Amino acid sequence: MKKLEKIHTIYKEIIFSTKESLTIVRKLQKKECIYLAKYVTKRVLLAIVTVFIVCGITFFSMNAIPGGPFDGEKALSPEVKEALEKRFNLDKSVPEQFVLYLKNLAHGDFGVSAKTGRDIKTTIFESFKVSAKLGGMAIITALILGLIFGSIAALTRNKLPDRLIIFLSTLFTSLPSFVFASLLLLVFCVTLKWIPVWSPSNPNYLLPVIALSAYPMAYITRLTKTSMLDVMGQDYVRTARAKGVAKLKVIFKHTLRNALIPVVTYVGPMTASILTGSLVVEKIFTIGGLGAKFVEGITNRDYPMIMGTTIFLAVLMVTMNLITDIVYKAIDPRIKLD
Repeated sequence: MKKLEKIHTIYKEIIFSTKESLTIVRKLQKKECIYLAKYVTKRVLLAIVTVFIVCGITFFSMNAIPGGPFDGEKALSPEVKEALEKRFNLDKSVPEQFVLYLKNLAHGDFGVSAKTGRDIKTTIFESFKVSAKLGGMAIITALILGLIFGSIAALTRNKLPDRLIIFLSTLFTSLPSFVFASLLLLVFCVTLKWIPVWSPSNPNYLLPVIALSAYPMAYITRLTKTSMLDVMGQDYVRTARAKGVAKLKVIFKHTLRNALIPVVTYVGPMTASILTGSLVVEKIFTIGGLGAKFVEGITNRDYPMIMGTTIFLAVLMVTMNLITDIVYKAIDPRIKLD
């Protein structure tokens, strides 16, 4: 009887301790969610301020340059030019123009192009479909090949594959994307004629993707190699090997996963780099994406188009940086978000 009472008491204590542990875990999870919500809110507010500053710098710098969007129009009479300037608020002072632009922007109105008369928002989203497809393929290519080559270089340290990979990654890192794009176009499209030039009827993304992904792929290769070599020297990797864990399991579960944090850190800036790099690459390959529209806007002094594309890219960049910070936490829970 006493034994039964003792067992019953122990059982109660176990249940109580389990419930207490679950309560503590729930409290910690709730606290973590509140903390993450506060962090995201703070970053969103900071992003709004950042976009506002970018918007202000772009607007005032653009208007500081002598001339205007209608100064090059030879056929315009003074009356028509005056009417157009009034239509785009160019007859007002620059601070007044900026305030009016912000008011319209707050309502989601990016305005219309000063050259074509098309809605800026529609033009941006239509053009971004092409740029997103090109940039997406370049990002995936850079990530996959960079991780593979970096892992191979780390696993074959100081051997021929490692030296060859590091040589090529150094070459691609030092070569600007627009120079590489021009070389690819000259060699494969003009001289050898192996690959047709990009056109709307025959969209060939091979060369533009290679040109855009070469630099980030090389950088990710070097990051992966350095990070993997550091992780491979850690005690838990040595312990896993000593216990006889399969080599592939050690590489993928223990080494590569923990070596991903520096790569994830680079994903945000890499996305921005590929999108801004595509501005010139799209022009070289005559791809009608957002980059081409941005360059045309600068060339034609199309103020609404310049502002619209700049704000869109700024929002995209701060969003990618926020997502990157949250992914840090998912990969390594030990990381504290400031």
